[in-house]
Amino acid sequence: MGIDLPLIWAMIIIFGVMMYVIMDGFDLGIGILFPFIKGSSDRDVMMNTVAPVWDGNETWLILGGAGLFGAFPLAYSVVLSALYLPLMFMLFGLIFRGVAFEFRFKATPEKQHIWDKAFIGGSLVATFFQGVALGAFIDGIPVVNRQYAGGGLDWLTPFSLFCGVALIVAYALLGCTWLIMKTEGPLQKAMHDLARPLATALLVVTGIVSLWTPLAHADIAHRWFSTPNLFWFLPVPVLVLVTVWGLFKSVARNAEYAPFILTLLLVFLGYSGLGISLWPNIIPPSISIWDAASPPQSQGFILVGTLFIIPCILMYTFWSYYVFRGKVTAEDGYH
Repeated sequence: MGIDLPLIWAMIIIFGVMMYVIMDGFDLGIGILFPFIKGSSDRDVMMNTVAPVWDGNETWLILGGAGLFGAFPLAYSVVLSALYLPLMFMLFGLIFRGVAFEFRFKATPEKQHIWDKAFIGGSLVATFFQGVALGAFIDGIPVVNRQYAGGGLDWLTPFSLFCGVALIVAYALLGCTWLIMKTEGPLQKAMHDLARPLATALLVVTGIVSLWTPLAHADIAHRWFSTPNLFWFLPVPVLVLVTVWGLFKSVARNAEYAPFILTLLLVFLGYSGLGISLWPNIIPPSISIWDAASPPQSQGFILVGTLFIIPCILMYTFWSYYVFRGKVTAEDGYH
């Protein structure tokens, strides 16, 4: 029995995208939360919690894109053609946010508000269009003769726009619970106060997306609600409810680490639900990872380098977060 290279590459890309969503999610969430915090000193602390690691978080996005290009060139060409505009808007948002990171600390107090707005706007735009791209991907991409057969604005639907809003809520909760873990004093209390309404909002938008998706796609509805699949997949929504309940309880007792861990679990459960809905299609609704795969020789060749580089990325990521562990304060930085 040979090695299933498309399956291995699908797992690598799924892992890379999941790592990006988790690690850049709370990063973008901090920018989304900026309008709720007015003090310049508190905003400095918020940015400083991720300043040493934010650019490394986006390594996973590059890994996912490069892996898609090398292992599934058909998916790369079709998906990027279909989602060209939302992905470009996302990149513009990331650029504005990155520039704001570097320039805000160098600006005079009179000019700092400009970079605050760039940081907020870049974070919102990048997050919103990531969600839009995800919603359009779930809706399906028409392919004829191995080429994208849709229009330039097919991604612009009510469902994809709502997914953009839903992802803003999810990243805001990630950023909020990250700041609960990394800060103290009035800023931490403000995040504790925001966590409960954000968790409630996330539960609502997750429920809407979870209902909207099967109602709009009969094949996804059949996968979730036919037997015995219904019993196999039932733990996912049950675990979502249990996790949200645990999140409320942890916020109520002013826990510091549990809210972030539980929010990560919520994101993972949402990601797993997406995988259940679409697997094994890499171009919904009908092109599988095996249909879109590059030749085995190509996949095997790039797999050698990838299996070498992923442990390196994991090690330096772990080390950077370990070095900059602990609380961040306005007076002392990390301590």
